Amino acid sequence: MLKITSLVKRYGAGDPVLKDLDLEVPGEEVVSVIGSSGAGKSTLLRCINRLVEPTSGKIFLNGTDFTSLGKRELRVGRRRIGMVFQSFNLVDRLTVMENVQSGRLGYISTWAALSRRYPKEDIRRAYELMERVGIAHYANKRADELSGGERQRVGVIRALMQQPEILLADEPTASLDPKTSEQIMTLLRDLARELKLPVIINIHNVNEAKEFSDRIVGMRYGRIIFDDLPDALTKDAMHEIYAGVPHEDRQMEGAAA
Repeated sequence: MLKITSLVKRYGAGDPVLKDLDLEVPGEEVVSVIGSSGAGKSTLLRCINRLVEPTSGKIFLNGTDFTSLGKRELRVGRRRIGMVFQSFNLVDRLTVMENVQSGRLGYISTWAALSRRYPKEDIRRAYELMERVGIAHYANKRADELSGGERQRVGVIRALMQQPEILLADEPTASLDPKTSEQIMTLLRDLARELKLPVIINIHNVNEAKEFSDRIVGMRYGRIIFDDLPDALTKDAMHEIYAGVPHEDRQMEGAAA
């Protein structure tokens, strides 16, 4: 379980980007975080894995206080948090297998990584996961030869190779066409069930959030102002989350952000 209490993130002397935020996410649950640009969605995800340092507050993952970890402990702790990025973050000149194996860098020696001598068990696991998402036949292809949807599948498998206890996805469908976006969201939802893995998705597309999530968290100005089932996301709730943002702009955000 992820438990966040009184989380604050401030840059410089300005207003906090996150304001005294509380959130709990149990296992197997897909939680979509929605809100207009600048609401604090990406900052929230980056605070969880401490790509951004929280100003104050606590972040617990299965009982471990991630905000108290030192540098060495944090390097080990980050193996427990998988991250899927909007821009895929693949190394184009490397093969799919090599990109997937980068998810194991926290577990193998530097020599093994540089020489690409991956443990047999890691190779077997990689093929299993790639087969699960339909990209095993691309194992030896360079990443820059793949489509956007295929590249994002590689990103998902790379994160799962960490054997994470939670999966964070920062706008994972923003660079994809509508059909491929639905496929990726379906994949994330199904993997959460199969692996008993909590998944938090920062997403602009409200329709996708409602269709593929167990729960929706709505943010505005660094605060959570909605936290409920997708069916509870009424027009009034949408207005509160997106007050001042025209409806058509919300849909454009979902297609392009």
